[in-house]
Amino acid sequence: MARIIAVANQKGGVGKTTTAVNLAAALAAAKRKVLLVDLDPQGNATMASGVNKRDIKASGCEVLLEEVETAAAIVPTDAHYDLLPGNGDLTAAELKLMDALAREHRLKEVLAKVSASYHTILIDCPPSLNLLTLNALTAADGVLIPVQCEYFALEGLSSLLETVKAVRHRLNPTLEIEGLLRTMYDVRNNLGNEVSAQLTQHFGDKVLRSIIPRNVRLAEAPSHGQPIHLYDRSSRGAIAYIGLAGEVIRRERGLPRSAAPDPVDDIEPPVHGDSGPTLKAPAANHQE
Repeated sequence: MARIIAVANQKGGVGKTTTAVNLAAALAAAKRKVLLVDLDPQGNATMASGVNKRDIKASGCEVLLEEVETAAAIVPTDAHYDLLPGNGDLTAAELKLMDALAREHRLKEVLAKVSASYHTILIDCPPSLNLLTLNALTAADGVLIPVQCEYFALEGLSSLLETVKAVRHRLNPTLEIEGLLRTMYDVRNNLGNEVSAQLTQHFGDKVLRSIIPRNVRLAEAPSHGQPIHLYDRSSRGAIAYIGLAGEVIRRERGLPRSAAPDPVDDIEPPVHGDSGPTLKAPAANHQE
């Protein structure tokens, strides 16, 4: 059976889709059988995989509504991972599922039909805590959380962790935090260094060793419909995601499926006031 990892963060612009697409490609390059599920109505993971979201015959919408079998909607990609594409129709699927029986389990049920064919299933979640994200968390074994190395790095994490706890208590008791991934990191910037240090201080070993740098080639790749592994495999971004894939594989091999996950309560970010969690302001002497 595949290990299912939801890539989630309710804060947009943190590299969530970039991580889902490029981790899928890097795992596929490591000879893993990978399925990427685009659960975001924006369809960015679909486009970044080289599949036109406007031309697909079936998407995650039809699969969730049980109008099409899961396997019939899956398409191959040039990066050798399979894709369950998504587009704006997912918004309609979410609305139609509102009154459905066991609506939070629909994605889990449809993925169970193809799970035996893959080593890893990655789910690119919407940048919000809606029914689609709830379906992803109910279906997942772990949650990978990209965190941008900038001042408001912890914004949104508190709500996401509360949702993870609620899902574990009511819907998916085996759900665990796969790790926090630092993204858009600029070693020349003292701000990024401060954020990285404070994330490690607050979350400990839940912060992955892999760090995704701010990289022009990484930003260009989606416009060409290619993961960075195909667009420029020698770039710093490509090397970083290869390292992340290795870390994910090592963590998976070192963690028995039956082991009880660490309590989510132990990795809550500190809360400062009513405005939600933020990081302490770093020193002002940073350079671009």
